[in-house]
Amino acid sequence: MLKLHIPKNRMKELIKQAQLHYDPSILELGWNHFHRGHVKLLTLEKGALEAKVQEQKDYKVHIPLSRLTGSSCICSEEKPCSHMAAVLFSLYSSFGRPELLLQELKQAIQTKRRTQRSQSLKQARKAERSAKLTSRQTIGEWHEWFETKFHGFAVTHQQSFDTFALQVQETLIPEVEKWEPELQFIYQINVYVFILRKMETFYEETKSTYLSAYHEQNCRTTSADIISKLRKLFKEPKAETWIKKADNKWSETLSILGPFALNEINSPIDWLYVYRLLWWKDTLPERQQREVEQLGERRISSHSLNPRQEDVLYIALAHFSVIRKEWEKACSILDNLHERRASDFFFYLEEARTHHEWDVLLDWLRWLKPSMTKSSQDDFRLLCQYWMDVAKHTGSDQEWVEVMESLLPRSFYYYTGYLLQTKRYQQWVDLQLSNQESPLNLYTMELKAVEETDPALLLPLYHQSIERAILEKNRASYKIAVRLLKKLLEYYRILGRELQWKQYITFLSDKYARLRAFQEEFKKGKWVL
Repeated sequence: MLKLHIPKNRMKELIKQAQLHYDPSILELGWNHFHRGHVKLLTLEKGALEAKVQEQKDYKVHIPLSRLTGSSCICSEEKPCSHMAAVLFSLYSSFGRPELLLQELKQAIQTKRRTQRSQSLKQARKAERSAKLTSRQTIGEWHEWFETKFHGFAVTHQQSFDTFALQVQETLIPEVEKWEPELQFIYQINVYVFILRKMETFYEETKSTYLSAYHEQNCRTTSADIISKLRKLFKEPKAETWIKKADNKWSETLSILGPFALNEINSPIDWLYVYRLLWWKDTLPERQQREVEQLGERRISSHSLNPRQEDVLYIALAHFSVIRKEWEKACSILDNLHERRASDFFFYLEEARTHHEWDVLLDWLRWLKPSMTKSSQDDFRLLCQYWMDVAKHTGSDQEWVEVMESLLPRSFYYYTGYLLQTKRYQQWVDLQLSNQESPLNLYTMELKAVEETDPALLLPLYHQSIERAILEKNRASYKIAVRLLKKLLEYYRILGRELQWKQYITFLSDKYARLRAFQEEFKKGKWVL
């Protein structure tokens, strides 16, 4: 196809307009179309370019030389589209190298965007300087001021969630150093809530990018750290006094939290925990009752809730019964749950353990026992730890032992550790036997602890492992059997059971007399006491 020529000044004008209206990604696609020879039948008719771009089907493109914004294409892409860009590259080929034009356009567009961002940041900073933060402002106005401070922040591979959280804390918290303690307290709570809210927004914006897995993990870790700081803040000795002194602002804080904390979208931020943490410190029954009524209305009026969203509302409703120590009422509400997740109730387990309320903790653990079989490994580990803490402080561990036995084999490692810790060595050996564990797979310190108490307890464990190794019928296993026999010999010597040892060795030699390889390995040992 012959190259079409237009006046050079007209080509320059089209390039200038392309810098204003094209996105770099569209230019890349247009270059690919041109480079693959998709542009066909490029003509000039009545002051406009007419072309056909062949992809999976033919697309007709019309580009007036007077203005690029009057261009059209029959494709469904957003305009200006990649087919229009391909026609521009084809037209430019009579003036120079189109690949250089691509780089020139991309660089020019990026420069313009940087300039625009810089101007936006300058305007934002100017707005910040004009805005003032005062203790008399409402909580909503505080959050508006927070937004102006961090207008334009975006999460990238260089600036992640932890960077944002750190910058917010370093920037906002020192602003109120001269305020009264109760106002500083409420203000800091709202700073942490603001961080979590913005992180939620950033997460939604980045979860479809190629860095989504990295961002999700970083969001999860950073939000857990912020929640930990929030929890630490409530442990201040004067926290309840400050809440009462700044009751109006505390009430506003709770009202801001409500609308978004119980939506239960698929988020790495534990909003349900945050919601309960703040209401846990509220001391006004009337305000709690109003919240209960609102939650009830929300549950009844929302017909499109999925099972998890319903569960979140039930847990929130039950929370106020827990606060009032109405255990049976709380359980009756929680019985409506579609799924009993252990992780939803670690809030109460930790509170009970922190305040040494062991009976309360035991009630929760009994209620959560059915969920242990389906819990994640991390949740299962935490539940086992809570059970052990209860057993240690209530003076009776029989119930915990029964729980561990009912959860075997999943609880095997926790159960074995607990039996050693409580010096129940016979039960420990029985458990290893039932699980067919070899002494070679057990820790030396564990075997040493049993050996120092009573070496005779270990004899069945070694006998079983030796028999299993021989029955595998290969030389490597025979060598393992001989290795175990040597250790078993030490125990017989310690116990002074010479006759039993001779009988056992004779029995073993006779029973496996036909296993030639075993006999060869067996005869290498000195089995006479």
